[in-house]
Amino acid sequence: MHLRPFLLTALDSVTSGGRRYHVWMGALTAIMLVGAYAYSIQLREGLAVTGMTDHVSWGLYISNFTFLVGLAAAAMMLVLPAYVLEDVDFAQAVLIAEGVAVAALVMCLAFVVVDLGNPLASWHLLPVVGRLNWPRSLLAWDVVVLNGYLALNLAIPFYILYNHYAGRSPPRRKYLPLLYIAVMWAVSIHLVTAFLLAGLPARPFWHTALLGPRFLASAFTAGPAFMILLLWFVRSQTKYEISGAALSKLAMITTVAAQINLVMLISELFYKFYWPTHHSRNAIYLFFGLEGHGALVPWVWSAVALNVAATVVLTIHPLRHNPRWLMPACLVLFVAIWVEKGLGLIIPGFVPSPLGEIVEYAPTWVELAVTAGIWAMGLFVLTVLVRVALPIEMGHARSPYATLEAAD
Repeated sequence: MHLRPFLLTALDSVTSGGRRYHVWMGALTAIMLVGAYAYSIQLREGLAVTGMTDHVSWGLYISNFTFLVGLAAAAMMLVLPAYVLEDVDFAQAVLIAEGVAVAALVMCLAFVVVDLGNPLASWHLLPVVGRLNWPRSLLAWDVVVLNGYLALNLAIPFYILYNHYAGRSPPRRKYLPLLYIAVMWAVSIHLVTAFLLAGLPARPFWHTALLGPRFLASAFTAGPAFMILLLWFVRSQTKYEISGAALSKLAMITTVAAQINLVMLISELFYKFYWPTHHSRNAIYLFFGLEGHGALVPWVWSAVALNVAATVVLTIHPLRHNPRWLMPACLVLFVAIWVEKGLGLIIPGFVPSPLGEIVEYAPTWVELAVTAGIWAMGLFVLTVLVRVALPIEMGHARSPYATLEAAD
């Protein structure tokens, strides 16, 4: 009964808005079209138009994939206290966090598709149609957990929003079990990605027991930092109420995670450089350059410096509670984690190669355009989801049958 008006209301929310909203959506659409054009060139010419080679077979696409998996997992930092622990401070922000998870997962899957070169090459990963090779293959596990987590993050918010639109409270017994599964699933999607890297015996740069925990620490740093920026924007630009306590708690979570992430980084540096071996050559290339090659050195040191600076700002209590310091610190931390966990993690795993050859990687304009297009698509999806959710959560959008049901 409520489905058709729900969909029509959602369509109206997405297509209506002020001038800034339409400019924003138009700009994202233009970037997506440029990315689609670049991807058409890649489809026609193959991966030869990218900067990837036989020596460096993962580049900007997989770098963004590893980062975004963490962003998707970090949504549970709001879902867990809001739904499971019944923390009222997070209640108004949790559906926005679910939207971030969906947008991040859509981008993750898109980056995997473009990295394949030809999307038809993914047929063997499809259950029944191809040979998934599950449970032996870690790649198969990655396929299962990513798609499963996406399904959970679509189903749970839709069920809650639909019930609110219909004018009733959703029964907790129906969606709470799925939330417990989603919380465990959030950790698994990032750990499986870390294990996928650590399970490659020819890549010593990723051979560390800290890789999985570092993935989680960086995810729980960048994810809440992004959520603080997004919630602050929603709070300042709309009438939707986001409590200051929610932002304060998220800032504390970000601070603690950033501190743990730095401790793990220091432990990795000690392990790699206190008594360097042949297996330290990848780390040496990343931080100091190797045999005249050092394209990533300024990137990684800039990321470390920004990481330290932002963590120091967040650690100081008065600064963390001041939006003029908190918002720039979160933005800087988000960018620093993107560089450290993307370019600083994936590329050095291939340079030098297992045979000792040094072939550096630099993304081409095609990769940059496709990457920008996918990020624009993710922000487009996130904007649509937020635009649909806010009127329903504020009570401005209700089913025309909700009043009749209440009267009955």
